[in-house]
Amino acid sequence: MADETRVRLELAFDGGQIVSLLVTDAAADELEKALDAGTTGTHTLETEDGRYVLPLARLVYVKRNTRETSIGFGGTA
Repeated sequence: MADETRVRLELAFDGGQIVSLLVTDAAADELEKALDAGTTGTHTLETEDGRYVLPLARLVYVKRNTRETSIGFGGTA
């Protein structure tokens, strides 16, 4: 995961729990494809902190944020 672009996912489950995870773009794309296809069962997601097995039927929403990579200050002189 060290050299790949990473994004933050916020996953909301029925019942109100929200989990924030840092994953590769490829892992986020795989989860999105599984949800788009209407896949039932679980989906294994590799994250920066470890492996999560997600019950797809219990996911209410997924929010995908690009990780900021800017360096320096935003203002101009």
